Amino acid sequence: MTSRRWSLARQLLLLQVTGVAVLVAVGALLAYVDAARTVDDRARDKVTAIATTIADSPAVLSALALPSPSTALQPFAEQVRHDTGVDFITIMDPGGIRYTHPDPRLIGQRFLGTIDVARQGRVYTETYTGTLGPSMRAVVPVFDGERRVVALVSAGIKVDAIAATLAQRIQTLAAVAGAALVVGTAGSYLVSARLRRQTRGLAPAELSSVFAYYEATLHAVREGLVLVGADERVVLCNDAARELLGLAGDPAGAAVGDLGLPPSLVEALRGQEPRRDEIHLTDVRVLVVSTAPVRSRARARDHGTVVTLRDHTDLQLLTGELTTARGLAESLRSQAHEAANRLHTVVSLVEMGRSQEAIEFATAELEIAQRLTDQVVGAVSEPVLAALLLGKTAEAGERGAELVLTDDTAIEDADTGLESRDLITVLGNLIDNAIDAAIEGAGERPGRPRVTVTAKIEDDDLLLRVADSGPGVPDEVRRHVFERGWTTKPDGHGLGLALVGQVVRRNGGSVDVTTDGGAVFTVRLPVRREAVR
Repeated sequence: MTSRRWSLARQLLLLQVTGVAVLVAVGALLAYVDAARTVDDRARDKVTAIATTIADSPAVLSALALPSPSTALQPFAEQVRHDTGVDFITIMDPGGIRYTHPDPRLIGQRFLGTIDVARQGRVYTETYTGTLGPSMRAVVPVFDGERRVVALVSAGIKVDAIAATLAQRIQTLAAVAGAALVVGTAGSYLVSARLRRQTRGLAPAELSSVFAYYEATLHAVREGLVLVGADERVVLCNDAARELLGLAGDPAGAAVGDLGLPPSLVEALRGQEPRRDEIHLTDVRVLVVSTAPVRSRARARDHGTVVTLRDHTDLQLLTGELTTARGLAESLRSQAHEAANRLHTVVSLVEMGRSQEAIEFATAELEIAQRLTDQVVGAVSEPVLAALLLGKTAEAGERGAELVLTDDTAIEDADTGLESRDLITVLGNLIDNAIDAAIEGAGERPGRPRVTVTAKIEDDDLLLRVADSGPGVPDEVRRHVFERGWTTKPDGHGLGLALVGQVVRRNGGSVDVTTDGGAVFTVRLPVRREAVR
């Protein structure tokens, strides 16, 4: 396997181990240099201190006054040498002739080393190869009472002894460096193993390709995808989601509650429990929302939520149109059934020889049906509204209610400038709810359940007003009636009035809810000026 195909974890492990090894090596080198310098400095300080102490000793001056100074100085120097652990102590006259030496045979010979600086009254140290081999030595002057140099003292430690001391320190240093290398390598391996699990053993090039495909896929899919972190902030929002939610820029990093979304949708995005195909409304769209929490396999911990969004707007509107068409078909079916019953009645009267009564009955029924059609078509020339009102009138009659148009209902323009599906959504849902409310309140009010509809152009607005004879809408719930999920029906979904509110907002209109005996819903939708001229 070539290095280019090594996993990211393996490459990182190699890099970390190499880095740790280089750092340990550099640290060990610096520590060695520092240790060597420290050992040299300590040896130099030691021999200088010993030589200076001997030079200041009154016993040395007393011995120098004897006819044979070596007799007294040799035992003294050897005693100090053994006590201090240095390799030699040499006391000599200013000319360099030895009074003492570890090898008594060399007493009386010239000292090997530099003595000129000491003869001038200064302390001098050097590394020099003498009779005992290379050594670190100090040469110190001995002064008499008049500050004259009367002798010299040299103390020295062999370089081999210094090297032995340094070797002991190097052993300790090597042990520490080895331990650091082992610990660093073990730590690097643990980091690499964790990274290998998280990257699934992929190489950097493969990770780059996966990320590129991931980005392309997320932004290419038509469904909206939103990733919400455990802190309720958006981690990712693809192009489709931004379009469906009506977001201008990339919301990554923003809190879900700051996106300006409806409260029910915000709650769905924040939720920790999975949701499946929930219907939510924005100002302009109907969305199908599904959520799934993201949990770690190793730990039962939530990392966030994956949210998918599907545009259900067109389908919902088509469903509304289908419902209306189905209602119209049902109305036609019921009318056909009633027509068959009337026809049987007419035939029976004829068979009974009561032709005149049959003619009167048939004429009366035709007048009633024609009067209803003439009333609707005469007042509302908008074909979609007219068809919807005819169908709902028949449906109300079949359910035992009465749907009537007010006298001022009049839409003469062929085009209101509004989408037909929007008209179906608003008026269809309002009438359906009004019929249900009127029938529900039938036992509390005298007379037949009644729904009153007004549709007209007023001040460049299409005014749609639907009133019922039901119990009305309590004041405390009026501001909630257009929220998704609000309903008074046991088996209701709370979507009809929410769709009405969405259409009104999308078209820049308004909707008011009042109570006048029963509930009164008044919708105003702006129309194009050319549509009302």
